[in-house]
Amino acid sequence: MFSAAEAEGLRGPQHHFAWADEIAKWTGGDTAWNNLRMGLRLGDKPQIIATTTPRPVALIRRLIGEEGVIVTRGRTGDNRANLAPDFLSAMRSLYAGTRLGRQELEGELIEELQGALWSRAMIEQARVKAPPDMRRIVVGVDPPISTGGDACGIVIAAVGADEKAYILADCSVESASPETWARAVSDAADIWQADRVVAEANQGGAMVESTLRAANVALPVKLVYASRGKSARAEPVAALFEAGRAKFAGAYPALEDQLCGMIAGGGYEGPGRSPDRADAAVWALTELMLGKTGTKPRVRMF
Repeated sequence: MFSAAEAEGLRGPQHHFAWADEIAKWTGGDTAWNNLRMGLRLGDKPQIIATTTPRPVALIRRLIGEEGVIVTRGRTGDNRANLAPDFLSAMRSLYAGTRLGRQELEGELIEELQGALWSRAMIEQARVKAPPDMRRIVVGVDPPISTGGDACGIVIAAVGADEKAYILADCSVESASPETWARAVSDAADIWQADRVVAEANQGGAMVESTLRAANVALPVKLVYASRGKSARAEPVAALFEAGRAKFAGAYPALEDQLCGMIAGGGYEGPGRSPDRADAAVWALTELMLGKTGTKPRVRMF
């Protein structure tokens, strides 16, 4: 038995096999791991098994990319036969969909990207269980360029009585035909009683509006055109979250992963080819919180 907190104790002893537990929490980090591996020199095939919570520390990130490393993942639910039902119910109720829940309950390795506009900590700080009364609700839409390609981003956002913006739902659909995603937008607008649908029209122009009108003639549609890159458009929206003026009413893992993949100064390094869900959220929040407020007439006295 050895302690990773005393990495030098692993110098000298030699072994056939090793079991390294909770390597993500090792205070000795790389030093303890390297000393352990140097002592694995007995037998025909010395091996290590490492069990750990998948925190994105440098040691785990490096091991996952190494040749010969086999990764096996497990979820808390896989062990339900040995766990108290009340424990499982409480954990799901409290943490399902959050970063902590995805890491601890689902066994996901959630990495932070350098220069990302959204951090996991920012998102968790902005999460609320229930929003206040809503004053205005919009549906943000990022239509796919082609059928069967990227997802159609459909995100519901609102302004509450407290003058803050809230993400209420992610209704995005994958690999959908124009008729299918237009119907999904119409259904989302009806369910949430949205005041307006804000849809990006760069790739389709009037075709986007006609597709939405075909699904629901009465749908209040506003077309928006992107004059800047995705990250540039997202930066003022990220600032809303940093300032505490925008919140997540619930957990939206797929949307949150995309937001955390948007890099300041340009670029996207999140899942998928395009941040369709994130784009839809940006359009919705821009409409609610960053739109033109108009000007009031002024009188100058001489």
